[in-house]
Amino acid sequence: MNPPDLRPDLARARIPDEQPGERRDGQPTIGMVSLGCPKALVDSERILTRLRAEGYAISPDYKGADAVIVNTCGFLDSAKAESLDAIGEALRENGKVLVTGCLGAEPDYITGAHPRVLAVTGPHQYEAVLDAVHKAVPPQPDPFIDLLPASGVSLTPRHYSYLKISEGCNHRCKFCIIPDMRGRLVSRPAHAVVREAEKLVQAGVRELLVISQDTSAYGLDRRFETERGHRAHITDLARDLGGLGAWVRLHYVYPYPHVRDLIPLMAEGLVLPYLDIPFQHAHPDTLRRMARPAAAARTLDEIAAWRAICPEITLRSTFIVGYPGETEAEFQTLLDWLDEAQLDRVGAFQYENVKGARANDLPDHVAPEVKQDRFDRFMEKAQAISEAKLAAKVGSRIQVIVDSVDEDGATCRTKADAPEIDGNLFIDEGFETLTPGDIVTVTVDEAGEYDLWGRL
Repeated sequence: MNPPDLRPDLARARIPDEQPGERRDGQPTIGMVSLGCPKALVDSERILTRLRAEGYAISPDYKGADAVIVNTCGFLDSAKAESLDAIGEALRENGKVLVTGCLGAEPDYITGAHPRVLAVTGPHQYEAVLDAVHKAVPPQPDPFIDLLPASGVSLTPRHYSYLKISEGCNHRCKFCIIPDMRGRLVSRPAHAVVREAEKLVQAGVRELLVISQDTSAYGLDRRFETERGHRAHITDLARDLGGLGAWVRLHYVYPYPHVRDLIPLMAEGLVLPYLDIPFQHAHPDTLRRMARPAAAARTLDEIAAWRAICPEITLRSTFIVGYPGETEAEFQTLLDWLDEAQLDRVGAFQYENVKGARANDLPDHVAPEVKQDRFDRFMEKAQAISEAKLAAKVGSRIQVIVDSVDEDGATCRTKADAPEIDGNLFIDEGFETLTPGDIVTVTVDEAGEYDLWGRL
């Protein structure tokens, strides 16, 4: 199993405690366990926001809840196993459990392991989830008390928020079943995305993390229409969001040619100089077997062009090692490509079969011990690149956003660091006046393999 810090599907949402006095006598209460990627976290936030608006309280623990919703991940077999474990834990600790999310697309798989679950719904089936909750724990709204929250329920710290701009994906990568679980691309209207972002910024959000299955395809299904003054195209949307005064970070940007149009916005400071691009591999034969564009050499040219326009750009990506048919020569090509690309933030997965994925039927699956060896070698190289790049920052002055403050210091992130998946910058002196959400300038004093230390 890959290390948890490289596995977005192991992220478990934190449920905030209800404020004293918020819960009234007899108020029905729901708990939530949210597994999976940030896109699933947004689904959990929407479900909880609707439940709060209907008069339900939110419990931060099992024992205080009348029922528990488990929002599952189903992308990898190991993620499915972790979701089943979470469902089992909720059944033991509470007893009344409703299941939703990506693994909900396989209801027989869930009920076969846990026949006591009350209901199973698939990904982003909000109305079906609410119907299941109503049946398990009938609502008892008080119209004089229960009002729609001014801003939705958030499972992230108040100073940053995920902004989901579309659902689904039109690609048919052989290792992936997301199109089967979440369907084809469905983009939100641009004016609705911008309005949500405006509300978040008005509520105190300092950083917007733009997410989807395929961010750079945003608006394709809408034929890039213009509605209420906003065009449904990722370049236009990024420009609109960049005018709100918050940090804007782009995730899951598939490397289409028009991505180059985003780089000037980064150079202008409208959007953070950060691109999260899933390259997956570098050898053309491996990419073809994945049903991915096989243009790693041209990708190096694109990266060079991006850096020429915006030298401070940070590039993050994930890769699959041990894909079926991957030879030692193909893997070595990936290592050599990484040497040339010098990506700033890199994660890797060992290939796993996923039920329903076409890659399962490919010949020449790689032995587990070979996958582990390649994973270790890949991460060793990626770590060395990261360490050298961070060492070059020592002595520089950079902006950081404060995530948390305790008695030992402040934990911050630079513009090069997304929450949960990248590194941190730590301040251990003179931090007492800082609060989460502050954006301050620091001098970098020390660098490690993935993290920095600095002073105000």
